[in-house]
Amino acid sequence: MITRRKLLISSAAAAAAASMAGRAFAAAPPLPKKDTYKVGFAQTESNNPWRLAQTKSMQDEAAKRGWQLVYTDAAGSAAKQVADVNSMIAQQVDLIFLAPREEVPLIPAIMAAKAANIPVILLDRNVDQSLAKPGEDYVCFIGSNFIEEGQRIAEYLVNMNGDKKTIIELEGTVGSSPANDRKKGFDEYLAKHEGYQIVASQSGDFARDKGRQVAETLLQAHPEANVIYAHNDEMAIGAIAALEAAGRKAGREDCLVFSIDGGREAVQLVVDGKIEAVVECNPRFGPKAFDTAVAYANGEQIPPVIINPDQIYTPENAAKLLDTAY
Repeated sequence: MITRRKLLISSAAAAAAASMAGRAFAAAPPLPKKDTYKVGFAQTESNNPWRLAQTKSMQDEAAKRGWQLVYTDAAGSAAKQVADVNSMIAQQVDLIFLAPREEVPLIPAIMAAKAANIPVILLDRNVDQSLAKPGEDYVCFIGSNFIEEGQRIAEYLVNMNGDKKTIIELEGTVGSSPANDRKKGFDEYLAKHEGYQIVASQSGDFARDKGRQVAETLLQAHPEANVIYAHNDEMAIGAIAALEAAGRKAGREDCLVFSIDGGREAVQLVVDGKIEAVVECNPRFGPKAFDTAVAYANGEQIPPVIINPDQIYTPENAAKLLDTAY
C-alpha cells in the first residue's frame, strides 16, 4: 500500500534526483569576504526547548556580530521549509543556515540555493549524502554524532548488567537524520549483546504529547517492557507521564528511561531518579556556525562534518552539571 507520506517522500526524492541530473560537480558557492552579512536561518520548528535554545543562540550570535538574520520557522513542515529557503534566495541572503527537517525533501532547496550561488551550512540535521554532498552542494554539516549518541545509551544499558532488557523505543521524526541514526546506533549495539529485545519501536515525532500517547499505547501492548529509550527529552518526559498514568514508576525500581538532548528539565529528572541517563546534544550552535561562515569566507578549508562535543548526564554527575544544561 502506498501511503500519502511515502508518495511525498518518493516525489521529493524524484525532485532531488532531477535537480542533480544537470548539476556541475564543483565546489560549493563561495562566500565573499565582507564586514557584515545578511544570512538566513531556516529553523525546522519551535515546539520544544531544544529548538528554542538553538534559535536563541543563532539570534544572539547574529546580534553580537552585527549581522542581519532572516529567520523562518517551518512549523514542522518540510514543504514550508523548502518555501522558506526559496524566500531567502529571493531576498538575496549571503548564506543560509539550514536545519533540515528531513533528509530527502530538503535536497531541492539546497540545490536551488546552489544554483543561486548562495552557500548553505547544515545545522543539527543532515541530508541524504547520496543526493547532496558537503563541499560540493553545501559547505558542511555541523552537529552531533547521532549514531554515537544511540550507541552511548545502549552501552550504558549493557554496562548496568541488570535484568532490565525488554525495550520500547520512541523514535524521532520519520525521515530525519537524528531519528535514523539514533535508532541505528542503539539497535546495532544491542544486537551484539544477548538477551536484549526491542519489543516495539514507533515514532513520537520528537514531541512530548505524542511521545506520551505512543508510550501509553506501547506499554498497554507490552506491559512486560522495563526499558524505554526515547530519541529526545520531550518524548522521554511524555513517556514518564505514560508510565505514571499506568500506575508504574520511572526509574531503577520499575522501568528505566533513557533520553538524548540534555535539557534542564530532563537533567533534573536524572537527579530525581526518573531518567537513568541523558546523552547531551548541545543546541548552542551560534558561535560555531558563525565562526565557520567567517572561516569559509576567509578561504579556509572547511571539513565536511564538524562534530560538537557532547557529554552524558548520569546519577553520578547530573546534580553537579545541572546548571550547564540549557
